[in-house]
Amino acid sequence: MKTFLKKFFAKRKRGAHKGMFGSVLVIGGNYMYSGSPIFNALAALRSGADLAFVAAPSRASLIASHIPDIISIELKGRFLNLSHVPLILKFAERADSIVIGGGLGRERETHEAIRVLLKDFNKMALPVVVDADAIRALAELKKVGYLNNCIITPHSKEFEVLYKKPVSANISKRKNEVRALANTLGTTILLKGAVDIVSNGKEVLINKTGSPYMSVGGTGDVLAGVCGALLARNRTAPLRGEHTYPFVKIAALGAYINGRAGEFAAKQFKESLMASDLIDFLPKIFSSI
Repeated sequence: MKTFLKKFFAKRKRGAHKGMFGSVLVIGGNYMYSGSPIFNALAALRSGADLAFVAAPSRASLIASHIPDIISIELKGRFLNLSHVPLILKFAERADSIVIGGGLGRERETHEAIRVLLKDFNKMALPVVVDADAIRALAELKKVGYLNNCIITPHSKEFEVLYKKPVSANISKRKNEVRALANTLGTTILLKGAVDIVSNGKEVLINKTGSPYMSVGGTGDVLAGVCGALLARNRTAPLRGEHTYPFVKIAALGAYINGRAGEFAAKQFKESLMASDLIDFLPKIFSSI
């Protein structure tokens, strides 16, 4: 994966400019939860994205507005609902990838809006990272036919919600379960764990970077942001005369980067590790390329 990291992040040419490395639109948060979309956006920026937008209800948007690196889009109300869809789609036209789910909550109206947005993003051919509450919104459906442009990033419990049965602790069996669900949904799945498993329904990749100290809340949000930046960069690769890669490799690279940042952070902080520490250590990974 180190070799692919260097290949994917080819040295920038002198004439590089804003827009060549992708913009990420984050949709997350509600009146109670604000950290997730901010972690998404900051991780995306630290992973090479040119711009990061955060579309979030009330409190989350206000907090994002105090971080000058993030472009804040306030959604009126306490949580995401269908009335927000037109505004979000307007900004999606300016994005190269989407990250959706962190901190959105489980209100019925929110889940309806998530499903509508995912269908529209598919029509726009926008790559999407589906995380957290957005995963649960999909679990309510019997059949889903618009996830081919997505990377879904569940932890074990979220995976089980989609899979409809417990996931095995055995790595070999776990690989088969991830492959089977990815094939059924027609998507790419990154199952987070001590060993991350990635599959597009055919190919299966694993990632072993990481640390047990990463069990704190928010590290998955950082991963989603990293993957969002990688998807945006992959989409804009033709602008730079570079190759594009399949989502299964993008997801595995995201897991590798997130895990390495966690290893660096754990070495310094151990029990004191916080999710924001991973963001602070992302530059160490890219400075070594």
